[in-house]
Amino acid sequence: MTYPLGHLVAVGGAEDKGTDLEKGILERNRLNFFELGILKTIVNLIGAENPRVEVVTTASSIPDEVGENYLSAFEKLGCTNVGHMRIRTREDAALPEYLERLGTCNCVMFSGGNQLRLSSIFGGTDFLDILRRRYEAGELTIAGTSAGAMAMSNTMIYEGNAATANLKGEVKITTGLGLLHNVIIDTHFDKRGRFNRLAQAVAAQPGAIGIGLGEDTGVIVSHGHELKAIGSGSVVIIDGKNIEHNNIADIAFGKPISVENITVHIMSGGDGYDLETRQFIGAEITIDDRD
Repeated sequence: MTYPLGHLVAVGGAEDKGTDLEKGILERNRLNFFELGILKTIVNLIGAENPRVEVVTTASSIPDEVGENYLSAFEKLGCTNVGHMRIRTREDAALPEYLERLGTCNCVMFSGGNQLRLSSIFGGTDFLDILRRRYEAGELTIAGTSAGAMAMSNTMIYEGNAATANLKGEVKITTGLGLLHNVIIDTHFDKRGRFNRLAQAVAAQPGAIGIGLGEDTGVIVSHGHELKAIGSGSVVIIDGKNIEHNNIADIAFGKPISVENITVHIMSGGDGYDLETRQFIGAEITIDDRD
């Protein structure tokens, strides 16, 4: 099997960018952003000196504000070669300027917003073909937060109220960008109580592994199947391979689902997970044994 040579970074949303624009929080410790934050990790992962980063705000309803927010954040990290791809339509995605920039940059960062905009605008385009080809060749790091993370997989949740996610039919699934296979990603996982939402998606497709990303938390994906947790929160893995009883195919829409023997792992920063072997890999622990 041939594995992708590039890296994916999927972020659960609300990553610390040294600003309060998206979260509306007046007081926040900025130290984590500058020293250990997720954007810093992305910059280090790219590996190039002053890398060319393109921020894609297609999913957002406020693309200009979000674009400026990211440009400012990357600049604080020493990245001055950053552009904003303001792609709003499929026609925009086909513009030669954007295709040329995509073909020469080191990293693409997809913002949050509405993931259905990403799949409907980029699906089947030359833009997506170039993105996938350069990622597989190891020429491009692709990062995405919130909607930008959820759209990475071939199966994508696009709607589902957490309060009713235990009821059949309340979780809506479609095709994502197909950069990551046999997984389903959900974001803002802890804060918005989305366990049942991801569990129903996995129950409907037990061959897929659910990845629930907390806010200011993410995973680095290497070789298309090796996950490493990063950030300040938790990553929840939901594995349906060993499901036994599963009533989702037999009950009426609107009825509660029941699922037996679903497997759950909780990862924190540094922990790993192999999507192929479905194996949890704990981080090395250093014990400070002082008297």
